[in-house]
Amino acid sequence: MNGSGTLFGWAFGDLSRSGDEAYLDELRRDALANAAQDAVSRGFGVEEGTETYTVINPGDTLADVHTAPEQLIVRCTVKLTGPGADEVHAEGPMNG
Repeated sequence: MNGSGTLFGWAFGDLSRSGDEAYLDELRRDALANAAQDAVSRGFGVEEGTETYTVINPGDTLADVHTAPEQLIVRCTVKLTGPGADEVHAEGPMNG
C-alpha cells in the first residue's frame, strides 16, 4: 500500500538567539534535513512542501524538555510517502 504518514525531525540551537529569524531559518533547514535522513533510513520518501515547523522555547512551554533544558528546539513534521508509510505517525516527542 502506498499511503502516507508523518515523521518528526529535530534541530537544537542557542536559546539566546531565539529572536534571530535567519538563525531560526538555519535550524529549520537542519530539522528538515534530520527528518529527511530519518525517512530515508526507514525506506520512505518525504513529500516536498509538506513540512511544518514548531519552535520550542523551554521557558515558554509546558512540554517536558528536560533533555535540552537550555536549548532552543525546532521540530519539523513531514509527510512520508512509500509502501508502509501510512503506519508511521509522528506522536508525542518521538516517531511511532
